[in-house]
Amino acid sequence: MFPNSEITRIVRYPDLGPDSPFTTGAVMTVDFTIDGRPFTALNGGPSFSFSQGVSIAVLCDTQAQVDEYWQKFVDAGGTPVACGWITDHFGLSWQIDPSKLVELIASEDNDIAARAMQSMMGMVKIDQAEIERAVGR
Repeated sequence: MFPNSEITRIVRYPDLGPDSPFTTGAVMTVDFTIDGRPFTALNGGPSFSFSQGVSIAVLCDTQAQVDEYWQKFVDAGGTPVACGWITDHFGLSWQIDPSKLVELIASEDNDIAARAMQSMMGMVKIDQAEIERAVGR
């Protein structure tokens, strides 16, 4: 889905004895890169699940990139949520946002930041041109 991405290492659980909640040989961690950015995922066992408290942000330079990634997630079984968030088929949350949106929301001009944020709050997939119209740019 993303260029310059790969799994770089898989570590499996060793035999931790009969009282271990982990199956010997099950995946413990996976090190990977997404578009050159390193990540590590940990399998903490069945008592943990994904929540929207953790997400991966994908900052896009253009609306075409936003549209492309959004469609790739939808095609792979993802569920659109709101405000640029989409949940993939594993249950992991992603934020597919134009970098311009992040720039405007972080503006030192409170009026610009508020108008950008209010515009975004009414969207599912982010429309950069609409955000820029909302802030008068």
